[in-house]
Amino acid sequence: MTTVPGRRSSTFTRLLRHGFTDPSAADQLLNLDALASVRSDPVLLEALGATADPDLALRGLVRIAEAEEENERQVLLDTLVTAKPLRDRLLGVLGASEALGDHLARHPRDWQALVTYEAVDLHPGVADFERGLAAAVDPDSLRVAYRRCLLTLAARDVCGTTDLAQTAAELADLATATLRAALAIARTAAPEDAARCRLAVVAMGKCGGRELNYVSDVDVIFVGEARDGVDETKAMQAATRLAAHMMRICSETTAEGTIWEVDANLRPEGRNGPLVRTLTSHLAYYQRWAKTWEFQALLKARAVAGDPELGAAYVEAVSPLVWGAADRENFVPDVQRMRRRVVDNIPVDRIERELKLGPGGLRDVEFAVQLLQLVHGRSDASLHSGSTLKALGALAEGGYVGRADAAQLDEAYRFLRSMEHRIQLYRLRRTHLVPDDEADLRRLGRSLGMRTDPVTELNKAWKRHASVVRRLHEKIFYRPLLDAVAQLAPAESRLSAKAAAIRLEALGYADPAAALRHLEALSSGVSRKAAIQRTLLPVLLGWFADSADPDAGLLGFRKVSDALGKTPWYLRLLRDEGAAAENLARVLSAGRLAPDLLMRAPEAVAILGDPEGLRPRTRAHLEQEVLAAVGRAGDAESAVAVVRGVRRRELFRTTAADLIGSYGTEDNPAEQDHGALVDRVGSAVSDLNAVTVAGALRAAVRAQWGDTLPTRFAVIGMGRFGGHELSYGSDADVLFVHRPREGVSDEEAARAANTVIAEMRRLLQLPTADPPLLIDADLRPEGKSGPLVRTLKSYGAYYRRWSLVWESQALLRAEPVAGDEELGRDFIELVAPLRYPMEGLGEDAVREIRRLKARMESERMPRGADPTLHTKLGRGGLSDVEWTVQLMQMQHGWAEPGLRTTRTREALAAACAAELIPAEDAQTLDEAWVLATRVRNAVMLVRGRPGDTFPSDPREMAAVGRYLGYEPGHVGDMLDDYRRITRRARAVMEERFYGAAS
Repeated sequence: MTTVPGRRSSTFTRLLRHGFTDPSAADQLLNLDALASVRSDPVLLEALGATADPDLALRGLVRIAEAEEENERQVLLDTLVTAKPLRDRLLGVLGASEALGDHLARHPRDWQALVTYEAVDLHPGVADFERGLAAAVDPDSLRVAYRRCLLTLAARDVCGTTDLAQTAAELADLATATLRAALAIARTAAPEDAARCRLAVVAMGKCGGRELNYVSDVDVIFVGEARDGVDETKAMQAATRLAAHMMRICSETTAEGTIWEVDANLRPEGRNGPLVRTLTSHLAYYQRWAKTWEFQALLKARAVAGDPELGAAYVEAVSPLVWGAADRENFVPDVQRMRRRVVDNIPVDRIERELKLGPGGLRDVEFAVQLLQLVHGRSDASLHSGSTLKALGALAEGGYVGRADAAQLDEAYRFLRSMEHRIQLYRLRRTHLVPDDEADLRRLGRSLGMRTDPVTELNKAWKRHASVVRRLHEKIFYRPLLDAVAQLAPAESRLSAKAAAIRLEALGYADPAAALRHLEALSSGVSRKAAIQRTLLPVLLGWFADSADPDAGLLGFRKVSDALGKTPWYLRLLRDEGAAAENLARVLSAGRLAPDLLMRAPEAVAILGDPEGLRPRTRAHLEQEVLAAVGRAGDAESAVAVVRGVRRRELFRTTAADLIGSYGTEDNPAEQDHGALVDRVGSAVSDLNAVTVAGALRAAVRAQWGDTLPTRFAVIGMGRFGGHELSYGSDADVLFVHRPREGVSDEEAARAANTVIAEMRRLLQLPTADPPLLIDADLRPEGKSGPLVRTLKSYGAYYRRWSLVWESQALLRAEPVAGDEELGRDFIELVAPLRYPMEGLGEDAVREIRRLKARMESERMPRGADPTLHTKLGRGGLSDVEWTVQLMQMQHGWAEPGLRTTRTREALAAACAAELIPAEDAQTLDEAWVLATRVRNAVMLVRGRPGDTFPSDPREMAAVGRYLGYEPGHVGDMLDDYRRITRRARAVMEERFYGAAS
């Protein structure tokens, strides 16, 4: 064809204007002989330009035209330009689906299936699809017939004849007809098997709910029964062969491709269970073994193929079990487990493109709706629907979900599902990923009606709808609870008190009536406080329910709000500081210690909104604050009251940081380095106690002597205190040392030192709202029988003459914590030869240490305690690790400077670096020590009082598990892991400690 000057430019522009992205290639295709009779027809170009991808539509049309015989080709082209319904349908499909274009190129006559445009054709049902598949006699012919039916279905979808819900229902109906046809082919191939058994196919998942995707696994369950006079075993074998053949007919790839996978893994016992069971066997499993998620799956069960009576009997039999699932013993922990997102298996680079499983994805909506159905469907049959959208509408109608929330979720779900449909339709592949290619995004946007700037418009709409889902998917559990108690909109349907209590119980609240009272107190009225709390509570309730003790979280929030609710900065903090509300929820619902500390001074909640608020303050910073406060105070008691207030505030800061780091938040995952968590807590609490002792010492001295005590005085931290390893409930183990000032008699100096110690102890244990600090000096020479304080010279004389090996071992942890710095350094210099004897320990000393350890194991273990679970004295616990490390320090510290530290983990790492212990053994000991320390911290955080073993109360045990990173219902795994880790540590200890060469 000759092109006149300027023609190419004009055509190029015209094609660009009609949406072609490659006008040159399109011009060449339009000039092919196959389109000669229509190439100049303006109707064709307009119709191509209206498709999602004009270039793709034109290529597809050319392929069909070239595949047709000449006479048939002309019929196609004439009909195309004269019949708008066919033109819109055919070109619409070709512009949206490369896969259906491939099908039409292989079977060009199938375009005629799109010509019919009668009322009955608009919304076909199962019977219509069965007629369309009736001629199929083998897998290949079934695939061709299936694609032909799919072609008409897709045409109605892309032309807007059917909406999202209708399209999904038609896809499920086509799947139903296909399963029936496949089963018929399988029966024809094995008539003897068909005669032996009754077989019913029950659709699950999206097929069962009549909301199927274009390409999705079709989930099924098979139910079989023996026919009269047939042995049940043989009948089940026959039914299994028929079911397996039916699955292969649909799933296998042939010359005509595949249809979709038939997945029977939702059956009892999953892949490990028999493919076909009798109805009795199904019921026995569900009544005894089934998990909550299995009843959630059965929400959508629908008999679709095979024996209709047997299928109906199955659905009728399991229905009461489904709607009674919320009464099951483990429903609450199961729900808590199910509510957690499972995104670990999604690659990081794909999670932002995930339509189904990503944040704000389809599964968020589906899960929320199904859970509410399970909770409220036991008393309201209107919720018994397998369709997500119908169930969402019923939940709104019944007041179980706010109407505005339901409307927004409905709109978002329809949009996201429409995106999913168009993505899958393109190549007929099972995917939930939004493409990242510009051309694919353009086609997708245009297929959804976005024509001005399809890529930008699509991304904007997608993010907006995903944001709605992310914001609402958990709020819909809780917002109606507030409507039920706040009673602000009388005209709207709302939850009854009974329904609200049922929902709270299902979400883990042990005392729903009390929870409702708290909600009413927090949210009723028209005050600004009530309005802000009504906005916050739906989210807070979700965070509380995510914990082991939701009731405590809600009660704690009410107490804090009662104390601070009229304080403008508090309401502003919760409203505007994104992390503050979530941090508060985590802290209030994780146990007793942190809330108790907060309730004594609720204004400390401000810490949770400050980005730097959770960082521990340095010892120097705290000491400056404390000593300045003591200097301003009028007397010792008021001075130490301020000191203890600082300690309480900083303990709250430390516990809050520990809990938030262990639990994680929506924006920051849980801390994975548990050793770092333990070290931060140990250092923070040790520094805090040192500062507290220093403050009390300064106050005691000022009260009687002014600025100068008659004797130089130092406090030496011992045990975990000196090792910077204090846990929340630890006492402060110390030694006291003094050195008389010049001109002061020994008697006066001793009297002053003892008076100061007594006053310090009194001040730190005064009954106040702040937690006391107990000072324990029992590690001093001669123990409780010896003097409470000695001079440095007296310590030197005692250690030279009387010191026992256990005292040398105890001194490994000695470190000055308060008082005269020079005296503290002199004390450490004095005891250095005892801690790290030249040439190490002799054989007698090693034997004595081993004897003491063995005696401690046999005598000090509390009666009735499980030695495998006792964190301090039990097998592989703290004592085992610490004695092993300390023995290496005393043997080799003289030669290895790295071992001269008071910290267990630091010394263990130095021993490993010096090749005194293999790296694997060091790792085993370190892991056990960190775990045992975390358990002790967890017990204190949860119970509010110290303990060396796991709590017996189930809720407290669950809270310890959550702190340690275990999901609800996995307490047994936690105990198994603890025993396994400490058992390995004990094996290392026995080899390195009891078996070590002297």
